[in-house]
Amino acid sequence: MTAFEQIRERLEKYGQVHLLKYWNEINEEQRRQLKSDIEELDLVELDGFFERATASLADDGEKLDNRLQPIPDSQFLSISRTSKSELRVFEEEGFKQIALGRVGVLLMAGGQGTRLGSKNPKGMFNVDLPSQKSLFRIQAERILSLQRLAYEHTGTDGKITWYIMTSEATMEPTLMYFEENNYFGLRKKDVYMFEQGSLPCFGYDGKILLDEKWSVAKAPDGNGGIYRALRDQGVLADMTKRGLLYLHAHSVDNILIKVADPIFIGYCVIQNADCAAKVVEKSQPNEAVGVICIVDGKYQVVEYSEISAKTAEMRNSDGRLTFNAGNICNHFFSTSFLQKIAEKYEKELKLHVAKKKIPFVDNSGTRITPDKPNGIKIEKFVFDVFEFAEKFVAVEVPRSEEFSPLKNADSVGKECATTARNDVFKLHKKFIEDAGGIVHGDECEISPLLSYFGEGLAHICKGKSFTSPVYLKSSLDPLNGHL
Repeated sequence: MTAFEQIRERLEKYGQVHLLKYWNEINEEQRRQLKSDIEELDLVELDGFFERATASLADDGEKLDNRLQPIPDSQFLSISRTSKSELRVFEEEGFKQIALGRVGVLLMAGGQGTRLGSKNPKGMFNVDLPSQKSLFRIQAERILSLQRLAYEHTGTDGKITWYIMTSEATMEPTLMYFEENNYFGLRKKDVYMFEQGSLPCFGYDGKILLDEKWSVAKAPDGNGGIYRALRDQGVLADMTKRGLLYLHAHSVDNILIKVADPIFIGYCVIQNADCAAKVVEKSQPNEAVGVICIVDGKYQVVEYSEISAKTAEMRNSDGRLTFNAGNICNHFFSTSFLQKIAEKYEKELKLHVAKKKIPFVDNSGTRITPDKPNGIKIEKFVFDVFEFAEKFVAVEVPRSEEFSPLKNADSVGKECATTARNDVFKLHKKFIEDAGGIVHGDECEISPLLSYFGEGLAHICKGKSFTSPVYLKSSLDPLNGHL
């Protein structure tokens, strides 16, 4: 039996032989590409995926009210309602773990800035701060600053390993950007890039779509694809080799992210948690944000559409919403938990389905760009591992200090470059005022190389007056600053 006949037989078994329909019309190079695409397909798994995914579509709209419980107080820490002395205990533990080289960062950076009007990876986007720093640079400099702080607190010089999950579309430009910028001062060996996987796109009839006569239509497998990628691309093995015990995982688009936050790390370590999430208090009952709670005894993120208005409006005796732990894609994992997910539970992760307009090759061989949804993309979400945790905890952080996502063009008016920039200005103005300074105007930026989160500014700011635009920089900064 020839190689072609073997492929054909395999496809026939799973009802996907249409992928070879144009075999006789394509050249040798195109045949090699199509053969490669088909060989990458795990048809047994994909057959089950489509069935599970379409079953989940049927479940959409089901209300979960009677099965919900809020996160218990014993597994919940509110930063704003915890004493400074207690937070210092957690922070010192976090510094200790960082100094011992046990902490890494998992950055989910597979997205492009298409909705922001950019063709580049989203991490390269610059929201027009006075420094003109990109999201990648800001986060790299926070890591550098945190390593310095951990050394100052412990006397031990530990490094944070930065694992960056890209996609097929963003890997090459991300790598080039880091190389052109000398890894923003980080050691090259402490930055590890890897690609998330992809899944084929399906028509509503379960047939895999062709993007061209010689290529399968594919889409990234969602941020939950990180667990398979960690296993299959040697990342978990690298973590073990480096002796890492704890990971802070987050998406690239939150400009206020406290990368490897020592308070978060320290609290989770002291609590002996294997999985955790930072959350923000919901702004109002009908805010369209997923909420972390307990469903049938297991932690999960429940979407706004899965809770009735009556349940969403429930309040505790202190007036706070009962179900108010808004999910912000900001997580802690022990490496042993990640190993367990990769080895045992990855195949059980829930599949999420999105009906999309997917370009495809029709029966006449013409490539069509549809004007309405014609198929489904299947994704996994990073938070769907919560149910497998043995000890899950949540940390509520002030939204104004730690959450300002960048998702839209400025024309939308929310979660855009202008709101991200203004949120940085407000927070950094507060840092200057808390350090004893006075600011005339609103535009304030503090380099992460000068201060990780507002600490160490008194000698610069106390008793001094600043006029906007303010840019406080470190001597390590490559750019000119206010001082």
